[in-house]
Amino acid sequence: MDEIKVLYTEAIDLLKQLIAIPSFSKEEAATAACIASFLQKKQIPFQQQGNNIWATNLHFDINKPTILLNSHHDTVKPNSGYQLNPFEPIIKEDKLYGLGSNDAGGCLVSLLACFVYYYGKADLAYNLIIAATAEEEISGKNGVEALIPQLPPIEFAIVGEPTLLNLAIAERGLMVVDAKTTGIAGHAARNEGENALYKAVKDIEWIRQYEFEKVSELLGPVKMTVTSFNTENKQHNMVPASAEYLIDIRVNELYQFEEILDKLKASLNAQITPRSTRIKSTLIIPNHPIVKAGESLGSICYGSPTTSDKALMPFPALKVGPGDSARSHTADEFIYLLEIEKGIEFYINLLNEVL
Repeated sequence: MDEIKVLYTEAIDLLKQLIAIPSFSKEEAATAACIASFLQKKQIPFQQQGNNIWATNLHFDINKPTILLNSHHDTVKPNSGYQLNPFEPIIKEDKLYGLGSNDAGGCLVSLLACFVYYYGKADLAYNLIIAATAEEEISGKNGVEALIPQLPPIEFAIVGEPTLLNLAIAERGLMVVDAKTTGIAGHAARNEGENALYKAVKDIEWIRQYEFEKVSELLGPVKMTVTSFNTENKQHNMVPASAEYLIDIRVNELYQFEEILDKLKASLNAQITPRSTRIKSTLIIPNHPIVKAGESLGSICYGSPTTSDKALMPFPALKVGPGDSARSHTADEFIYLLEIEKGIEFYINLLNEVL
């Protein structure tokens, strides 16, 4: 279709512009302006909340249910292994290189192209909202979480993240926990005190061996990993009175964070303090109409080990998009040009199944 080819060309041009603009989390004002300019040129009215840009379809009807199309325009900082300039969009061997090309620029421009395709069409079964949001890479509070209260009620969302166009219907939650054991300081030579470090070691061994009972068919077991350890001691002859360690916990959809915390408190010597309980595990039911629509296009359902803004949405959300999650945050990040073309076609066809 000629219209798809035009949308594809415009999407590539926009992605090149976005790559050329540094947009680290909390520093996305320039890419927000770039996306706003794109919509202005399309004569599509938009609204802005912080560094979040959003727009509704031309024939928006408050009496209809609404689908949210969402992806992010912030990036991580470039991997130290970069050989190319991360902010120079380079096309080579049918790949577009540049920071954010795969995560999640390709998804974002594909969703924007899809929105443009449907923008002026009348008699749709759903309203459409496109939202290009900030701070996804740090799960920040000024991204989609801040935008959602400004939006009309959402029936469900399509979240653009690189999934090889397969359907991430479930996603692991993330909870980071600070743990601190306490003892009594003493001189190491005189066998004094109560060693907080030994208490922490026992805790860590329990964490390493413990297996939560409920295992998800989509996401597997809950995974706990101790990723940092520290005591206040700077000298060899002092029994430490406190020890601190950090636990990275990836939670499947069968557990609430409160259940995990209750088990830790009952089993460990440490005082347990979660840093956040915002990044919850999510599941969109396999027989949801948008999931069935994706399956009809040949995509398969799976559980994603990585987190996204899907975790912050209080309504059903399907994570799907062009690109490969394995390329995210890597040196010399790239996306295949064909993946973007296929992504635009996929999103259009996916919505056509329900609109």
